[in-house]
Amino acid sequence: MAIGKKKKGEAESAVPYTKGLLALQMMMTLAALLFAAPILIIINYSFKSKKELYLNSPLALPESISFDNYVKAFDKLNMKATFVNTLFYTATSVLILAMLCGTTAWAIARCKKKFFKFAFVYFIVGILIPYQALFLPIYTIGYKMKLTNTRYGIIFMYVATGISFGVFLMNSFMNTVPLELEEAARIDGCSVFRTYFSIVLPLLKPAMATLVIMQSFQIWNDYLLASLYVSKKQLKTLTVAIQSLFSAQSSDYTTAMAAIVVSVLPIAVLFISLQKYFIKGMTVGAVKG
Repeated sequence: MAIGKKKKGEAESAVPYTKGLLALQMMMTLAALLFAAPILIIINYSFKSKKELYLNSPLALPESISFDNYVKAFDKLNMKATFVNTLFYTATSVLILAMLCGTTAWAIARCKKKFFKFAFVYFIVGILIPYQALFLPIYTIGYKMKLTNTRYGIIFMYVATGISFGVFLMNSFMNTVPLELEEAARIDGCSVFRTYFSIVLPLLKPAMATLVIMQSFQIWNDYLLASLYVSKKQLKTLTVAIQSLFSAQSSDYTTAMAAIVVSVLPIAVLFISLQKYFIKGMTVGAVKG
């Protein structure tokens, strides 16, 4: 009898859980649709002609699938140059940030001297101050050092504005790396560099993936710093070029939507490729950091 009652109680307790799970799934599905709606509208607009854009309903599908807007986007925005510039700025800046933030966070996490504690606080303060508030001194320093309108200048600015968050993120994950592995490596005769690159760095893949994705998002989609530091046409980024399609006199929305779709593809591929490490890096670093 007791066993029967227990099974009945278990069945009754499973009913609310199933209803709650169903409600949660419905809420998540609704949220996914709300987030997907603007993306689908942009893709829909990218295949429409100007006539369809202004005369038909915003949610109406295009009369025919045409890639004319994508061809116009490549021509008007000079994507051979702007796309390559954006890719070069993003890849180089993220690579430098990954190297610097990893080694800096390792030094701060393992060294207990006051200097390293002060350095960590210094980087934390850098997160609290948005770089948009520092545009004037950033431009003044860059202009005096002749960094404006140069490729290495804008890369240097992206590294300088992103290193604070990178060090904080890597340091929070560094505490999950077992110290015993490093001690064993030193006993076996590994140098400091070999200990980091052979023992520590492979364990930091989730944190590195998180850093790469978040910084790539920010740098790839950045408009303010790119427009401030670069005025030469051959050095402009894709985001700055897309903005040129919108003006007070006229706006080419369909071409702009096609350009936006093209600009999103590399970041989407990057996120899908590193999604597994990204989720692990966000959860492990947040819980144990």
